[in-house]
Amino acid sequence: MLWIILAVLIVIFFSGVRIIRPTHRGLVERLGKYKKFAYPGFNWIIPLIDRMISINITEQMVDAQPQEIITNDNLNARVDAQVYFKVKDDEVSVKNSQYNVYNYKWQIVNLARTTLRNIIGTLTLKSANSERDKINSELLGTLSKETHSWGIDIVRTELKEIDPPQDVQETMNKVVKAENEKIAALDFANALERQADGEKRAEIKKAEGIKQGKILQAEGEAEAIKLVNEAANKYFVGNAQLLRKLEAVEKSLMGNAKIVIPAGTELVNVVGEMAGVLPLKK
Repeated sequence: MLWIILAVLIVIFFSGVRIIRPTHRGLVERLGKYKKFAYPGFNWIIPLIDRMISINITEQMVDAQPQEIITNDNLNARVDAQVYFKVKDDEVSVKNSQYNVYNYKWQIVNLARTTLRNIIGTLTLKSANSERDKINSELLGTLSKETHSWGIDIVRTELKEIDPPQDVQETMNKVVKAENEKIAALDFANALERQADGEKRAEIKKAEGIKQGKILQAEGEAEAIKLVNEAANKYFVGNAQLLRKLEAVEKSLMGNAKIVIPAGTELVNVVGEMAGVLPLKK
């Protein structure tokens, strides 16, 4: 008899053992009434009298499910979002998640869907696509406010997609393609203009170089003429005609070993002086 009683007690004891993981918290109810809060580790409840509810306190995600929303410009947009949340780990919050709301995951999904309809319904399709951060911020603010009494912490919201109808999408793609082609054409025209401008500047530089070269050549020739004139004025004052004759003799001597010069002329004296011979007396 004692062994039977002992066996029953052992069965009852092990039947009431509850192990809570670090990722969970527990609520112990006794005959339908809240009794105590269960922390991670070993816990024991009275079988058939007590009941333990285990609540996950890690971050979780629910999908708001795709839905058709009419935008402010009367277009049907397919919208989907994800909500990340977690139950706060203190006793009051865990109790609120069970006693202040029925199935908080389902409630969050429906609240997110309703909030998205209210937000996107005031926007055009174009502005909804360009203001995703604003939509996420408003959705996060509304969900945080509405779930405050549920013991829920809304971590973040992510707008998953905003897809327009197929015909509208095709039109938008054509517009984007046309804009890209326009930009490419402008870039090509600008490139050609820059190339032509560069070639023009190169031609101008080339012409300026030729002009400068001719100016320098002309200045060199003028300087040479000036030096010749100065030499003529210094050594042959009043004998310009004789200078011309001497130049003729010089050109002749370049191709001939001999040249006959009439005697008794000034040219003989000039040639003699150049050769180091005393001039002839008249």
